[in-house]
Amino acid sequence: MKSLRKTTFPAVISTFVICFVFWLLITWSLAVQELIAGAVVSLAVSLFAARFFIHEKAFWFLNPVKLIVGLIYCIVIFPIELIKANLDVAFRALSPKPRVNPGFIKVPVGLKSDYGKAMLANSITLTPGTITVDIEQGKNDTGNDECFFYIHWIDVKEKDRVKAGDIIKGTMEKWVRRIFV
Repeated sequence: MKSLRKTTFPAVISTFVICFVFWLLITWSLAVQELIAGAVVSLAVSLFAARFFIHEKAFWFLNPVKLIVGLIYCIVIFPIELIKANLDVAFRALSPKPRVNPGFIKVPVGLKSDYGKAMLANSITLTPGTITVDIEQGKNDTGNDECFFYIHWIDVKEKDRVKAGDIIKGTMEKWVRRIFV
């Protein structure tokens, strides 16, 4: 676990911008009262949470390429994976003889960023049929450092970690890696 650092000014500004953008998206209003309230709440949150929220480059999200890739992931890639998983679970639930073979599988993940790991773990959990139960740092078969996700899967089709990971993660890991290098 990373040690807590002193809050830096760029981290506060970066956290403020993210919080304020979320405020605007949630309220969907440009009324003066809403903007002032959003600014006050965002500033309070950023003063408290910046040291916990920003551990890497404070303004990474201002990179237009990463922003566009993030939007593509959120608007196109993840919804496609979500629809595929929903259809799979719906067909299982509606079939006369449901095909389920639940179990846990330890899947290798090639992401280095804590934010990327959190985004991928949440994306896997949000897709029906899978739940990310734990994240473990450890050594792979060749002795190199690697991250593993323990995932509960509704239908364990594959026992091999890498092949199972490819099935479960789909294209999500590749896109998350593009956002959080």
